[in-house]
Amino acid sequence: MPDVSSLVRIQLVRELEGLVREIEAFPDDASVWAVVPGVTNSAGTLAQHVCGNLQHFVGRVLGGSSYVRERDREFSERTASRATLVAELRKTAEVVADALTRLPIAQLDAAYPEQLGGYTVNTAQFLVHLSAHLAFHLGQAGYLRRIATGSNTSVGPLPLASIAS
Repeated sequence: MPDVSSLVRIQLVRELEGLVREIEAFPDDASVWAVVPGVTNSAGTLAQHVCGNLQHFVGRVLGGSSYVRERDREFSERTASRATLVAELRKTAEVVADALTRLPIAQLDAAYPEQLGGYTVNTAQFLVHLSAHLAFHLGQAGYLRRIATGSNTSVGPLPLASIAS
């Protein structure tokens, strides 16, 4: 059985690839920024947010990258093209894969190196949380795309083949 970091790496990369497909399925750059009644974030905002979140918590904190998170920008900037969002999602997948491939097994049983909302959290548990967080936003992006475009077509965001042994 692979260790938790390998399992989470596979999940996060798969979910980021699913989000790439969701963003690419929007018909144009403007529609990726559409906000529907009752919802505050667009699919573009969600894409920026998960990239900032993962590049910070996995890439910088666990992987030692020099990434500097601008969380406010994740939610306020609404001008990036679909191509820019896709490039950032793919870059995030590379950063996550690299950091988790190099993560020492001992770190999984240790406390995550940063306090989170005033709490100390186990690293393995936080990695599972990050995967659930990404999957949550991936699902939101899929529904936002369907509502904004009127299309009920699935992009196959979570293919089982990518986790089959």
